[in-house]
Amino acid sequence: MSGAFLERPRWACSLGGALAAAGNLPETVPILHAGPGCAGNFAWANNGAAGLAVTGPCLGLSVPATNIQENEVIFGGLDRLREEILSTFKVMSGRLYFVLTGCLPEVIGDDVESLVTELATRETPHKSRLVMASVAGFKGDSFHGYEEVLKTLILKVIRPSSTKIHHLVNVWGLPPTLDPFWRGNIDGLAELLALLGVEANFFFGPRATHQALTQAGQASLNIVVSGLYGLAAAELFKQKHGTKFIQTPLPLGATASDRFLTRVGRALKIPASRVKKAIAEAGQRHYSYLEPIIDVFNDMEAQRHVLVIGDVNQALALNDFFAADLGWVPELTVITNELTVEDQARVRQYHLDMGGYPPERLIFQNQSHLIAQEAKAIWGETKGKYHNSRRPIFLAGSSLDRTLANELGATHLSLTYPIANRAILTRGYVGYAGGLRLTEDAVSALIAGR
Repeated sequence: MSGAFLERPRWACSLGGALAAAGNLPETVPILHAGPGCAGNFAWANNGAAGLAVTGPCLGLSVPATNIQENEVIFGGLDRLREEILSTFKVMSGRLYFVLTGCLPEVIGDDVESLVTELATRETPHKSRLVMASVAGFKGDSFHGYEEVLKTLILKVIRPSSTKIHHLVNVWGLPPTLDPFWRGNIDGLAELLALLGVEANFFFGPRATHQALTQAGQASLNIVVSGLYGLAAAELFKQKHGTKFIQTPLPLGATASDRFLTRVGRALKIPASRVKKAIAEAGQRHYSYLEPIIDVFNDMEAQRHVLVIGDVNQALALNDFFAADLGWVPELTVITNELTVEDQARVRQYHLDMGGYPPERLIFQNQSHLIAQEAKAIWGETKGKYHNSRRPIFLAGSSLDRTLANELGATHLSLTYPIANRAILTRGYVGYAGGLRLTEDAVSALIAGR
């Protein structure tokens, strides 16, 4: 944490990330072993900040939870957890029951793993499984919880397979809710891969199925669409199931999509001529839709200097989209994750290795007032029409950044977590069609006051 407190956090704790992940697995019932209020707080503060996606099949206020209090803190909470698990079996139907441990039971030393192992052997409903992940909030942030859920799936749920299906891939690196557009972005990834005749298996969301999840060991490739998150899980998958993986940035827009398809085609040994044909055909459609707005875009002097604020995945992907696809100038890109110096260096090098557009300035900062200081050092205060040649400004950030946008005189669009001022259902920005949607939204934000 940067200092004694975290101002305006852009993630929840490890338990919050794990609940968002487990609650969006197909036919899965998460069970929280935690103090009172955790699930409700996540529903509104965590999920609600992902485009008002407060609930789900077994999320929000519908999550089974032990809500342990003073009695359990003194005498232990395993009896209460046993009661909750058995009650959940009776009233909630699922193929997978996923116990997640919060801070209190881990502080008092509840042996949750032994209880889960016992109940999984003797009490679990027919054709269902019971697993657990140790994701106390003090162990890390939401991204850590997401990765722990992936590891549990790899070790406990996904079946080993000696048979590999050549054009079947697993894709992860989009943590539910932490990418507010994760559902739409998954659709965009599936559409991109289909251009190469590749079937994509996603563990989370509407496209996922329990059967596909358990058979994920048959995939011939794992694709991690992240500069950092999901890599440990990919290494574990390789050790457990012998499946290689590639790492690639989130492909927002046409330029990044071209690179994404090229990397995937190379990894799957798809003939280069076929990949080039797919890229050419998709690009032709993309630019035929984009062409009608180009004259207006130029005539109204829509070029902007850009401030991007977001996590590792979103900030760098948006930085590249604005530079490569819109021709805007990324002056300051802020990555808000809490990273070690080593991870910061790894992210910088990864961005360059992947052909990313280098921003004028890239910083790692999660304190809003310090982000504001960095921005104002570049753009200063508004003092007349010709004061600063680095204007006008476009701020691509979260709902938290609206005040800073007003202070800078910048156009603001909520594109990174948390987002509480947009309703997000199917919207996504991945792929060629996603790039058109992002162009529409960015230009619409510029002219909204006309």
